Amino acid sequence: MPAISSDPQSLYRIDECSDLMADACVCGDQGDLIFLSVWARDTAIQQFIGRLTLGRSEDGLDQFHVVTDQGGSLPVLVGSVERLEKRLTRSYRRTLFGSMVNLWLFDRRCIRPDKSSASALALLPRSAADPTSRLWHLVKDTCPLPLLDHWQSPVLALLHEREMLCSLRMALGPLQGFRLAIDVPALTNALGGLIRQDVLSAYPYPARIWTPEVVAA
Repeated sequence: MPAISSDPQSLYRIDECSDLMADACVCGDQGDLIFLSVWARDTAIQQFIGRLTLGRSEDGLDQFHVVTDQGGSLPVLVGSVERLEKRLTRSYRRTLFGSMVNLWLFDRRCIRPDKSSASALALLPRSAADPTSRLWHLVKDTCPLPLLDHWQSPVLALLHEREMLCSLRMALGPLQGFRLAIDVPALTNALGGLIRQDVLSAYPYPARIWTPEVVAA
């Protein structure tokens, strides 16, 4: 795994596209692209987008490498471009190089959960003191099961313990990422066990504190 930086001021070169500089990149555990923010002139940005749509064909890009400030190389797998959303912003019109364009590419699950697979992604600033509230809202929006707000702590602990909610380790720049992938049958069984053991109740004062051993009991 390459060296990963969390410096929000760094710019990172894309090995295959020398005209582009990235200021943020988040990938899944398999190197799949979750979020990318790059800066360049309009022609370079449009050429980059075009190469991504070509995929494995000649001059296409189905993967690229972001060079870190420690000299490492982060491989980024594009996969299907159909799953990616893009946002373009033009700024710095009076620079010596002309106007600059900022391109965001991101998995659409970052803005709306995939409820058919009970999966979602979250991008949060590294500066966020506590992501708990945001992650809880994401879980409630994604999960097909009814969840009460006072269940927040034991349910989040359960999701982390079962690896249904994980932080994404491959990240450059000011953002951190989280992946939510709910195994609905397994979660249903686990919640049922917590309800039977009085860890979860209809009222906001559970009788017992959740631990992994409680579910296993």
